[in-house]
Amino acid sequence: MAASETIELEGHIIDSLILAKVMDVILSAGADYRVLDVDIGRTTNDTSRARLEVTADDDGALAALLAELQVHGANPLNRADAELVAADRVGVLPPGFYSTTNLPTSVRLDGHWIDVENPEMDCGIVVSRGRQMVRTVPMHRIIEGDLVVVGSEGVRVSPPQRPRGATPFEFMSSEVSSEKPKALLVAQVAARVRYARSLGRRVLAVPGPAVVHTGCAPALATLVREGWIDVLFAGNGFATHDIESNVMGTSLGVSVREGAPTEGGHSNHLRVINEVRRYGSIASAVEAGYIEGGVMYECVKRSVPFLLGGSLRDDGPLPDVQANVVEAVDAMRLLVPDVGVALMLASTLHAVATGNILPAGVETFCVDINQAVVTKLADRGSHQALGIVTDVGLFVAQLAQELTSS
Repeated sequence: MAASETIELEGHIIDSLILAKVMDVILSAGADYRVLDVDIGRTTNDTSRARLEVTADDDGALAALLAELQVHGANPLNRADAELVAADRVGVLPPGFYSTTNLPTSVRLDGHWIDVENPEMDCGIVVSRGRQMVRTVPMHRIIEGDLVVVGSEGVRVSPPQRPRGATPFEFMSSEVSSEKPKALLVAQVAARVRYARSLGRRVLAVPGPAVVHTGCAPALATLVREGWIDVLFAGNGFATHDIESNVMGTSLGVSVREGAPTEGGHSNHLRVINEVRRYGSIASAVEAGYIEGGVMYECVKRSVPFLLGGSLRDDGPLPDVQANVVEAVDAMRLLVPDVGVALMLASTLHAVATGNILPAGVETFCVDINQAVVTKLADRGSHQALGIVTDVGLFVAQLAQELTSS
């Protein structure tokens, strides 16, 4: 038998095309909808609201569709409290647990909506014993007895929003394109960084090795030195080549001045890793005078926290690299509160890992010469990610000039 449910969306659902996307999702699932009510805001600052009756073939198909729609901020119009089930073992969520998005979320308990403190995708929702606090918890950090939300009833998700006002990226709401005006994009990113800092929010940089290879690591180091970067996430590769370029004058054995391979340069990165391991840490190598410049040098000198996450392909690795990736992500989680802007700079794996733990309210700009890379974050659920297709070397250099010249 056919099953139906009434859903509701509220927010800037018209200009952000959320309503149209929800309708497409319903039809693509083989279901149908009937518009019950639409209240469209009159100005750009006014929110809109819509109610739709969704009909699917059976209860199972409807439940699956409602879960997919909630990712876009479409919530069933019900007033029931959330169902809580106690976890019965460490590191295991109860069957049927609610799987979170990174959108603002609230849970209904005892007739009242309580906001989830730290929105993060692909987690469970845990309610405190006193039912006064609700938070997301990754699967591996669940402990026996945690009260976990099961099912989607009593859970409300707000639709994703784009920055608004005079300086936001309203013109970037279209598909990612390499034909955007780059100077304007850089100026707009700089404006968003300044705005975030004016609100007391922090700026996170996630650079990949290409930042060093393209020659813009000195510009990134300038941003750190001038106080525009507050947190840095990267891998062994970026840190190694940043240090190599400052100690040996090469990046992957290629001269950073002449752009030509150097004799024996293929082993330079290994020699740098070996010496830093001898000192015991990047900070110790800086203090001893072995490292005299670069992004990692500036992070140490300015006490900018950094997290280097490991991978299977790492040489060495550097002693600061967190080889246990689960522990690395947990350490990253401790550094993301108060981040207002994230700059993903020619990094794929670390950018996706970072995007997975960022709330949707963090403005995220993914810069890469490869268009497929800049769309990957949004495809994997980071609704707030905006892609900029350009050479990262030129972008970072221009961004540094924009921010440090004012």
